[in-house]
Amino acid sequence: MLVLGIETSCDETAAALYDSERGLVAHRLYSQVPLHAQYGGVVPELASRDHVQKLLPLIDAAMRDAGARPNDISGVAYTAGPGLIGALLVGASVARSLAFAWSRPAIGVHHLEGHLLAPMLEAEAPEFPFLALLVSGGHTLLATVAGIGEYEIIGTSVDDAAGEAFDKTAKLLGLPYPGGPALARLADSGRSGRFRFPRPMLDRPGLDFSFSGLKTAVVVATRGLTLDEQTRADVAREFQDAVVETLVGKCERALRQTGLETLVVAGGVGANRKLRTELSELGQRLGVRVMYPRPEFCTDNAAMIAYAGYRRLAAGQCDGLEIRATARWPLDTLQPPCAERADAVGSELGPRDA
Repeated sequence: MLVLGIETSCDETAAALYDSERGLVAHRLYSQVPLHAQYGGVVPELASRDHVQKLLPLIDAAMRDAGARPNDISGVAYTAGPGLIGALLVGASVARSLAFAWSRPAIGVHHLEGHLLAPMLEAEAPEFPFLALLVSGGHTLLATVAGIGEYEIIGTSVDDAAGEAFDKTAKLLGLPYPGGPALARLADSGRSGRFRFPRPMLDRPGLDFSFSGLKTAVVVATRGLTLDEQTRADVAREFQDAVVETLVGKCERALRQTGLETLVVAGGVGANRKLRTELSELGQRLGVRVMYPRPEFCTDNAAMIAYAGYRRLAAGQCDGLEIRATARWPLDTLQPPCAERADAVGSELGPRDA
């Protein structure tokens, strides 16, 4: 079974092919960072227009990389939400059109489900159940993952996501877009101890997060200071330490509360080296396995969408002819694939044409 995956939820255009026997066989991604950098953030209309220009060439390139023809494709998966509605509609329209033209089933994939399942692309994949920390520019949450579509959110951000806080603080420090990775690099040369920022909500019970106050703490701490390179690095160091210590503390609390023995870390902030180091040390201390997708699959990509789509298509789920796209889509509304349609979808998938 060969599934084409398409991702256009924000500012990355991506296409990938996942084979049930060979694994990931092609992966192409185009980043719009240079396009949006001059504006200091993503401009939705420009993102949508760029997806229109880049998506079909990327799909063609991925098909060539995999040595695949349309007749080889068993199904098409695409990000249906959450995300920028205009950007989502580009991917959804192309995916649904290709599936209709090729007489193949299509499936709209939840973007966060893709992130949660991204570690399954690795040679050493986690087994269900596990605890997941999904930490990105738009989301920060802790969830127990019992299987495909079996997600229970046990902690989430009440305001800014961790990645959003990184980006906002980077902007305050005059760092270029995208701010999160730039701040993490600057923090490497920072000195510990000059500033002290709060570790939000670690002093109270529960697993929820709050990061908006950290930006305010940076504003207050730097008011009246000359932001030379070393001062900016010191601020970046303490800010990153505060975020990482908070995330690690909540993960430890969640692991003790659930008794789960595997922690999966996904999302763009999951590529942060400081966070990975601290979580690995936590895993060693608690005797817990900590697993990550490779850095290129932490950020938005089509490989995770192709894999998530494959799992649902193979289990018997597919959409009708409608084009699905939704800007907001709570993760905990997802359901496991409906097994009763397996026979019908199996006949739709059929054997691949020679």
